[in-house]
Amino acid sequence: MTEVVTYRPEPAEMSYTFGGREPVLRVRPGTVVQLYTEDCYGGRVRGVDDLPSRVCEFPYLNPVTGPIHVEGAEPGDTLAVHVVAVEPARDWAVSSTFPHFGALTGTHTTAMLHPPLDEVVWMYDVDVAAGTVTYRARRGDYTVALPLDPMHGTMGVAPAAFESRMTIVPDAHGGNMDSPELRAGVTAYFGVNVPGALFAVGDGHCRQGHGEVCGTGVEAAMNTTLILDLVKGVSTPWPRLESDDALMSTGSARPLEDAYRISQHDLVSWTAELMGLDQLDAYQLVSQAGEAPVGNVCDPNYTMLARVARRYLGGVTAYDGVHARLRETGRAHLAHR
Repeated sequence: MTEVVTYRPEPAEMSYTFGGREPVLRVRPGTVVQLYTEDCYGGRVRGVDDLPSRVCEFPYLNPVTGPIHVEGAEPGDTLAVHVVAVEPARDWAVSSTFPHFGALTGTHTTAMLHPPLDEVVWMYDVDVAAGTVTYRARRGDYTVALPLDPMHGTMGVAPAAFESRMTIVPDAHGGNMDSPELRAGVTAYFGVNVPGALFAVGDGHCRQGHGEVCGTGVEAAMNTTLILDLVKGVSTPWPRLESDDALMSTGSARPLEDAYRISQHDLVSWTAELMGLDQLDAYQLVSQAGEAPVGNVCDPNYTMLARVARRYLGGVTAYDGVHARLRETGRAHLAHR
């Protein structure tokens, strides 16, 4: 029988780094974990007058739930994280502009003489039954219902070599990748760097456009169900995603073209390995059949994905079929809860 663990952290138990913290939970491989995650503002922005610069305190932004120690995980293994469900915990969500954060404003590394952007908050109504989140213009009358598409912006494991990274930074350990592809039904793979892997997750979005251009998605607290499992003796250099329809590799770096190259290089190498192809043959296949969804273009590192549809890969199976196995476990859990 599948073990199920439920954990709702108190505010003081939230983490703001990957690495550098003792685990809040210890679970065995194959465990279903039901977690509460807070939004990137720590739940402090609850109305249009709650400007983040006033109600939030740096560096206590982008909290994650965890870390979770997975028994038996060792460096050189791969942690498989199947996303069973991502469900908004409140009937509202929030987004904002920050004066020095986002893709279309000056930042501390892109110094400009012009004034920073205004700090503005947008509140969204979340209707789970209707499957919508409602946008309302702050300086006009326009309103539109957008499709609800819950995902997690931040997910990963502890980095290697005793390193501790702020949760807003994406890199080879995962982190704040802000990819809309991290939704229910997807299995994410992370290379294990320390004993127990020390997995954490947060930064739920009711939806997000590719790139997270203004610096925030439709930020929301989430009730999230995951399955944590291990692939022993198999390393994963950069986070990878697998859905029923596609395989995806990530890359996080600055400048953006380096993030692009990392993701494409990993997908080409992964495709060659899975299909037994010469590297240049895999390069040609990915070049003509691949896609390049953008993760974020606003964080300390940018994130790109390389994606190829499974129908072009000749029926290959990744990681010994762990995605299909965890998907069935997740469906059974949802059917009986």
